[in-house]
Amino acid sequence: MAQSLSSVLVHIIFSTKERRFCLNEIIVNELYRYIAGILKKCGCEPYQIGGTENHIHILCALSKNYALNKIVEIIKTGSSKWIKTKGEIYRNFYWQGGYGAFSISFTHKDVVCNYIANQKEHHKQITFEEELEKILKNCHVTYDSKYIWI
Repeated sequence: MAQSLSSVLVHIIFSTKERRFCLNEIIVNELYRYIAGILKKCGCEPYQIGGTENHIHILCALSKNYALNKIVEIIKTGSSKWIKTKGEIYRNFYWQGGYGAFSISFTHKDVVCNYIANQKEHHKQITFEEELEKILKNCHVTYDSKYIWI
């Protein structure tokens, strides 16, 4: 093949450091737009970004030019530096060290976009910890529970 082509959708999830509740209504919409800009610069089409006060979900097309871990690093580093410029309240902002990433069939794109868009409603019924453990089980990801919440 003379050309490199791909269609890989990925659902990325990560938390604020120690799952602190610091992503408030004042900052989140601007943060999501900032992250969307980072993704576009990397050649990743952002489909949906959302979350709650202590974590974020991103559904995007993975660029053929970057490895997943590099995309997550670029998102977390860039957005962390940016948010720290938004006032004293965010001076000590950090993302957690790890992340979850799950492949999504293009036929399920709209379902996952809706899921991410409705995070606030979803989390009236289930905690972030319960949500992530459910996703890990549904995706058959083996993990050690004593290390996942460090």
